[in-house]
Amino acid sequence: MKMKLKKIILNRIAYSVIFISAVVSMTNCSNGNSKEKDTNANALALPVYTVDTSDAVTVKDYLGTIEGKVNVEIRPQVEGILQEIYVDEGSFVDKGQNLFKIDASTYQQSLNNAVAAQNVAKAKLENAKLEVDRLRPLVDNDVISEVRLRSAKSEYDVAKASLDQATAEVRSAEINKEYTIITAPVSGYIGRLPKRIGNLVSKGDSEPLTVLSDVQEVYVYFSMNESDFLYFTKQKAKEDSIAGLKYQRNQLNFPEATLILADGETYPKKGKVDAVNGQVDRTTGAISLRASFVNMENMLRSGSTGTLKISEIKKGVIQIPQIATSELQDRTFVYILDKDNKVERRSITIKGTSKDKYIIASGLDIGDRVLLSGLDKITDGSVVNPIQQ
Repeated sequence: MKMKLKKIILNRIAYSVIFISAVVSMTNCSNGNSKEKDTNANALALPVYTVDTSDAVTVKDYLGTIEGKVNVEIRPQVEGILQEIYVDEGSFVDKGQNLFKIDASTYQQSLNNAVAAQNVAKAKLENAKLEVDRLRPLVDNDVISEVRLRSAKSEYDVAKASLDQATAEVRSAEINKEYTIITAPVSGYIGRLPKRIGNLVSKGDSEPLTVLSDVQEVYVYFSMNESDFLYFTKQKAKEDSIAGLKYQRNQLNFPEATLILADGETYPKKGKVDAVNGQVDRTTGAISLRASFVNMENMLRSGSTGTLKISEIKKGVIQIPQIATSELQDRTFVYILDKDNKVERRSITIKGTSKDKYIIASGLDIGDRVLLSGLDKITDGSVVNPIQQ
């Protein structure tokens, strides 16, 4: 009887333990699910960007120097005292317009002397001709020997040559006198005027009287590193290959250039890169190029500077919005979400920009989900409720 009672008590104790264990287990499960639900319920709703490849347009800046298509140094061809200056610095002149006048008195006197010498030579030639005409019938009638006639003809030839020489000297004197009036060889704008009235000028002067610039079309000279130049060269070769065309090595393939003026304004006309230096500068590793711009409104002047912007198209690259990144010291980070929507901070490498996006060299793969905002509200391991952008 005692054994049976003891067995009954032990069975009841066992049933009680099993029941209590079941209750505890159910309570723990309920608490776990509740905590998970609470975590998901409290997760921040933040926008995410899914990484993929696309074409990027990058803009490179190049500092350029503006020069007129025609820059002519105006120098005197004769020496003398500067007597008149008909123009002012910065004024526009037409081709053939008078610019300067050099005192012509010396050259007028030289011309007068040359004309007098020419007249003397004409008179001598006339006398020599008369002598030949006088002697010819005498020789024909055997009155005098033929030697006299030959001598007279020789003197005639000498007189004729002397007249030709005198005539050339007259023309030379006329040219020198004409050089005392200096005119514009082309239409354009007058540069600095270093000389003043009364100064002695000559063609051997170290600096010109002025520089005349034709700026209806201007050149912008700039330098590009070898890497960028090779990009455009290879891009042209690829395009010709796709189109089935034979690549022409002397054909340039640069996009239209945009010119930013010194005041930060964008010049309204686009330019075209139309010339490339044949050699790369060994000291800088750069190559010189030239872009042409129409300047009908005369906004651009020689000697000015500006910044050229030239676009490059990079195909099939990974880009992310710049707002998705944060910086710490010299490294750039983004926050990505794993399959459970947990946050993980990851370091990335940037190799360029395209408008408001960064071009990624490494650190991200296609399909990664990157947080776009709320970066200051999360840490590694935080759970986020993603909103796809």
